[in-house]
Amino acid sequence: MEAKAQVTYVRISPRKVKIVLDLIRNKPVDVAQAILKFTPKAACEPVGKLLKSAIANAENNYNMDKNQLYVAEALVCPGPIMKRIRPRAQGRAYRVEKRSSHITLVLKEME
Repeated sequence: MEAKAQVTYVRISPRKVKIVLDLIRNKPVDVAQAILKFTPKAACEPVGKLLKSAIANAENNYNMDKNQLYVAEALVCPGPIMKRIRPRAQGRAYRVEKRSSHITLVLKEME
C-alpha cells in the first residue's frame, strides 16, 4: 500500500529540487518534515507542502498510520522551460532559461 502526491509546474530548477529530495528520501515523515523546516533552500517550501499533502492522502484515502509512514520515493522531472532574452553589449541578446519541475512523493508504511 502506498500513498502518492505530486505537484506540477513548480517554478524552480529540477537540479535545486533534487538536492532537497535527496535529504528526505527513505526517512520517516516526521524526520523529513523537520529536515525541510530547518534547511535553508528555496525548494523546501513546495516540497514541504507536497509532503503534507501526501501524508493527508495516506491518512484519509488509505487509512494508513501517520507514525508508520516513510518517504519511499522522491523524484523530480523537468517541466517546460520558459525562454527569455536578456540584452547584452553591442546589440546582442543572451537567452535566459527559466526552468520548472514536476515533483512526486510516494509514502509507504514501515513493516
